[in-house]
Amino acid sequence: MRAVKVVDYDPSWPLLFADIRAEISTLLGNLVLSIDHIGSMAVPGLTAKPKIDLGVVTISDEVLPTAIDAVRATDFVFHGDIGEKRWAFTRDHEGYGFRLYLCGPDNHAHRERILFRDYLRDHPERAQAYADLKRRLAVEAGGDWDFYTGGKTEFVSETLQLASLRT
Repeated sequence: MRAVKVVDYDPSWPLLFADIRAEISTLLGNLVLSIDHIGSMAVPGLTAKPKIDLGVVTISDEVLPTAIDAVRATDFVFHGDIGEKRWAFTRDHEGYGFRLYLCGPDNHAHRERILFRDYLRDHPERAQAYADLKRRLAVEAGGDWDFYTGGKTEFVSETLQLASLRT
């Protein structure tokens, strides 16, 4: 079992995202509506697993198969549809990695991830509480990723509820 590892915020993360964003933008071109930095690394100051998460939204559901095939032809590892009509890919890099989620323009899960990210960006006290929770869960989980992920569920749900109240 691989231990759950969370690390302190690194100011180079936005630059690493910009590099991978440019690569994906070149790869997928006019198939893409947006490439968003999501996940904990997208929140300044927040601890995170050393993986840069990208939410790639295509211009339509019809072009998704073409986009999926294009990413599969690269050195990303394909993990299939992880539910919610989102296709996942990963790539490891020395010291960190990438997790790419590909979806269509009206994807509910993607919208929630943007809402969660933006709320944490705008509410540093909430982001700090999330960082504290993640550190504690990483220690308590040992190598149990289901425990780690499940332990964040209530916090994420509460944060999404708070975020939806302000929109």
